Parts: sequence; structure tokens; C-alpha cells
Amino acid sequence: MNTEQYSEVVQTAQSYYNSDDADNFYFHIWGGEDIHVGIYNDVDEDIATASQRTVATMAEELKGLNSDSRVIDLGAGYGGAARWLAGTYGCRVSCINLSEAQNARNREITAEQGLQDRIEVIDGSFENLTYDDKKFDIAWSQDSILHSGERAKVMDEVDRVLMPGGEIIFTDPMQADDCPQGVLQPVLDRIHLDSLGSFAFYRQQAERLGWKELNIRDLTPQLVCHYSRVRDELTSRREELQQWVSSEYIERMHQGLGHWIEAGSKGYLAWGIMHFQKAA
Repeated sequence: MNTEQYSEVVQTAQSYYNSDDADNFYFHIWGGEDIHVGIYNDVDEDIATASQRTVATMAEELKGLNSDSRVIDLGAGYGGAARWLAGTYGCRVSCINLSEAQNARNREITAEQGLQDRIEVIDGSFENLTYDDKKFDIAWSQDSILHSGERAKVMDEVDRVLMPGGEIIFTDPMQADDCPQGVLQPVLDRIHLDSLGSFAFYRQQAERLGWKELNIRDLTPQLVCHYSRVRDELTSRREELQQWVSSEYIERMHQGLGHWIEAGSKGYLAWGIMHFQKAA
């Protein structure tokens, strides 16, 4: 993959997620096939179960999913959502992801589940999609767009590759619309960013592009619940995890999760499902 065309922020994210420490942490602790925020029925619920519930909840918003649906998954991680969509609805899914380490796991699990005829895995950045205009019916993304330093450009690319009347549904860890200036610096430093999106930002982008707002579900408490569950799992399985992940990484991750939990508990962060439709 030629990374020279990528923004500095994207290259930083790529290097991080390609590292053995990060790959093994997310695969063994965060939820296995899914590495996004879960929707929990119970604060002690299994991370993987809650994570899959997020996928199912988002899919239920898309009433017309079927074997003819063409979906692009932006920042697909290990491909759990793509396999859910392909396995449940027969969709054809293109996974765009910048981490070759995650993509290798995605291809392996997809082949094990016999879904490689429905899913393609592309090494690439969603800031510069290589697809033709108006190719996809659905654009899907979970907790990935935050890693772009050019989020408006990502929205432009989504608009370009969507069919008229196509839908975009996504989640993203964000700052609250009324977040005080400067309070998120510990969070931003941890993820090497200088800003986060917000519900207001994405609504503004939708308005700019002429998208119709179909539904926005503010599920911010789930963000705090998820990061708390991940930190608890990290703590309880620390000895086991040390066979794959360095002690230094574990300590940094524990501290970083604490910053997310604290900021979320104080009302500085936001998270939810955003669903828009491109003009017909």
C-alpha cells in the first residue's frame, strides 16, 4: 500500500493499528471480530455480545437490505459487521481499512466462514476511495471516522460513491456539542488528534451535502459503559494478555481508557447512531 498520499493523522493511525501490541489487544480484549462501541443491556454484559448488538441495531435501521445491496464499510477493522451483513442479508460488502494487520485477520476469518465471495477487503484509506462514482447503496462505518483529520473530505467521498437515494449509517466517538474548550486534551493526546467530530458537525456536513436526516440516536451512556467494560476486562485478564502485549502498552491503554471514561462521565463526549440519505 502506498501511504504517501495519506494525511499525517491517517498514517499515525495506520502505524498504531498495525503494531503487534494494538492488534493483539483489540483482537483478544476489545471484542474479537468487532472493535467498536457496544450497546449494553447490562453493565456486566460480554463485550462481544454488546458489540454485535450495535451491528444488529444499525442494520435494523436499513429496511431494504438484501442480496442486491452493495455496502462499503469505512474503517472495517476485523470485518465483523461485514460478515454480519453478508451472512444475514446476503449483501456484497467492500471493507476499506488502513491496517494490513487487521485486514489479514479479516480475510482469514471471512474465508473460515465461507463469505469471501460476498466480501472484499481493501487496504486503503476512506479519505481517498478508489471506487467509481455512484457504486454503493449503503455506506457504513463504526467508530472510525474520528481517525481522519479531514472528516469533511470523508463525507465528500461517501457522497461521491453513494447511489442517488443511497444511505449512510455510522457511529463515531465525538465531543459533546457543548463541550468546553480544552477539557478533552488528555483524550486527544492519547489518540494523536487535535479534534473530534460532534452531532452538530455531522448534521452540518449532511446539510452541506443535501442529505436527509433519517434518524440520529444519542446513545452516549453506552460509550462510558463500553470503555469501562474494556478497562475491567483489561484489568482482569492482564496476566493472560502479557503473553501477546507489552506491559508498557497495557499501562498506557489502562490510563487512556481512564481518560475516556472520565471525559464521558463529565458529559464532554458523545456517541450514537447517525443515519442519513443522499438526495435521489
